[in-house]
Amino acid sequence: MNPTQLVLVALIAFAAAFIQSVVGFGSALLGMPLLVAVVGIQIASPLVAMLGVVLEMVLILRYREHLHVGIVGKLVAAAALGIPLGIYAVKNVDQRIVLGILAVVLVSYGVYGLSKFSLPTLEGNGWTYGLGFIAGILGGAYNTAGPPVIIYGHARRWPATEFKGNLQGFFLPVSIFVVIGHFLARTVTPVVWQCVAISVLPMFLGILLGGLAERRIDAERFRKLVLVLLIVLGA
Repeated sequence: MNPTQLVLVALIAFAAAFIQSVVGFGSALLGMPLLVAVVGIQIASPLVAMLGVVLEMVLILRYREHLHVGIVGKLVAAAALGIPLGIYAVKNVDQRIVLGILAVVLVSYGVYGLSKFSLPTLEGNGWTYGLGFIAGILGGAYNTAGPPVIIYGHARRWPATEFKGNLQGFFLPVSIFVVIGHFLARTVTPVVWQCVAISVLPMFLGILLGGLAERRIDAERFRKLVLVLLIVLGA
């Protein structure tokens, strides 16, 4: 790792944490494509997962009162089954295919988020477990478990505070499972640890400033800006 790469990794960690602190999601959706461009997917995948654990441990304290344990537990259980498939894909599938799917995920979610399309209400455990499983695959491969669960939350009409609480409650255990999977797959290398070390302080600064900014900026406009950025990154 050269000094320029390390500086870029630190800046990306700051930006990703800031965004998640403001809108409740987006750290991995933003961080993954940028880090892949800087250090490659073999380093970016375990790195984002490890940073995600620290980030979510902090944010879950902020939103713990709005967490619906029953629903989140079902989503996490289903995601745990999909995570190994995602990690296997990163380690064994052609990177061009893996990165192509990541681009599709980013653009598709960005377009969905910017559209005014109203989803039907999703009732029944089938949707819960199905979308949770898909989220696990995406989380294991790209640390992008968010889109299926965000779509699920919109379809279940979660209130804003419950939405943020449930997302943090889902992301934390999923990130832990993904990190365990990477350790078992032996993808956590000394270079990954080096990137983690350089990222922790900027990430905490992003969390702090994001928490302050949340009270002062238009969260909806900021969310739309993030979605546009995701489309640009995916394209």
